Amino acid sequence: MDVSYHPLVQRDMAEVLKYYTEISTRLADEFHAEVRGIISQAAHNPLRFHPTERDFRRANLRRFPYHILYEVRADSLRVMHVRHNKRHPDYGMERK
Repeated sequence: MDVSYHPLVQRDMAEVLKYYTEISTRLADEFHAEVRGIISQAAHNPLRFHPTERDFRRANLRRFPYHILYEVRADSLRVMHVRHNKRHPDYGMERK
């Protein structure tokens, strides 16, 4: 399944990677690898992760306190947000 990204996902990732890079480049690399792995799992089985509001699906990272919100389209998966678990549930939900 094809994967596309909302334009602001790049900003989401840059902010998180900057934070983890300041702690350790290895930690930042591990975060990035886990995000890629979760997106790959979602692309192989889009209905694997549980649905949330606005027909998004939420995939929680295992090691890091973040989750990915994505939507399943007819022939693709669109990543809408990489969000910290402590963010308000409405944060970023206006993205289309």
